[in-house]
Amino acid sequence: MGVFDKAKDMYKLQKQAKEIKKKLENIHIESAEEGVTITIDGHQTVISVKIEPSAMEKMEILPETLKKAFNKAIKKSQEIAAAEMKSVMGDMGLGM
Repeated sequence: MGVFDKAKDMYKLQKQAKEIKKKLENIHIESAEEGVTITIDGHQTVISVKIEPSAMEKMEILPETLKKAFNKAIKKSQEIAAAEMKSVMGDMGLGM
């Protein structure tokens, strides 16, 4: 593979990475846990946090509930991002 071919592949990879980045911005992941609902995007930016009155009544466990909901949402966003990247790597013949 010549230098020109490598540059062409690199350009293609950068273009696909930009497309994935834009796609991840538009994916919203919701995670619910005992009256707490967290919504994040594919970049793990928090979109919203909703806490039901029933969760507020359990103040002693609210921090743990929030942590569980955030961790579930983050894990799901990582899985989605990994699947998107895997498809690009497969397209480039790099397989992950």
